[in-house]
Amino acid sequence: MSTAPAQPPSAYRAFDLTLKRRIALSPSLLRLVFTGADVAQMNTLAPDQRVKLLFPAADGSLPTLDPSLHWNEARRRLPSVQQPPMRTYTLRSLDRGALEVAVDFVLHGVNGPASAWATQARPGDCLQMIAPNLAFVGDPGGYEWKPPQGVRHLLLVGDETALPAIAGILEQLADRTSSARIEAFLEVPLAEDCLPLRLPANARLHWLARDTLACAQGEAMRQAVREQAWLPSTQDVGEGELEDLDVDREILWERGSANSGVFHAWVAGESATVMDIRRFLIKERGLDRGCLSLMGYWRAGRVLD
Repeated sequence: MSTAPAQPPSAYRAFDLTLKRRIALSPSLLRLVFTGADVAQMNTLAPDQRVKLLFPAADGSLPTLDPSLHWNEARRRLPSVQQPPMRTYTLRSLDRGALEVAVDFVLHGVNGPASAWATQARPGDCLQMIAPNLAFVGDPGGYEWKPPQGVRHLLLVGDETALPAIAGILEQLADRTSSARIEAFLEVPLAEDCLPLRLPANARLHWLARDTLACAQGEAMRQAVREQAWLPSTQDVGEGELEDLDVDREILWERGSANSGVFHAWVAGESATVMDIRRFLIKERGLDRGCLSLMGYWRAGRVLD
């Protein structure tokens, strides 16, 4: 009797996780550390590695996804009351030996499934994570941090939703020998959200607290790129072209080239803010799009996931 060939391991898979501990980082930021036997089979490839979190459904249940289907197709086939709300997060740290994986949450009350769950969750509560599968041979993707070799200037810009990724990028750079000039601008709600981060010796970190600056969401990021950040002259990087996207309908997501030269910028946060920065860098400053990674992590007043 012939048997069907075994299916190769998928790039991403579902992991059943249990909340192990809560770590309050600041008034607006909370770290949740999860555990589970299958964490030993999880993988991550970059400090801005994206994962999907599946929260309990409307009936309070956790999903049982059909393993024979792609995880998202399996999720869509569930009855509506059993379909789990899903949000994208950065995997802050992974310790396979300790069976621990950490995710940092921005707390903004109980007005959304992710913030509401994180605010109320206690050790022992469960959810599911869609994350890279260690058994997968190849690159599963799900990250944008891939600066070119030999880059001399790095610019990192983000709001509080990008803080976990930028903190991880700075930690990675601190562990590696690099002569690159590094500038990071992080916009956060409160001065108390300015966390101690591990930095490379050649990095300058600028905290932009909205309460201190008395500014609206995204305003400090825009101003920092326009007035404070070092940017190359156009003759160094070439001329840029630009077409606008409808950030209320489309996710702004553009990854720079790994061969883009002396300058590389990684910018993430609220989509309209990142769009304005994109327009300034490409249209007004004439930077080549190959040297820019631009990610709309979220859109004010919308859910685009």
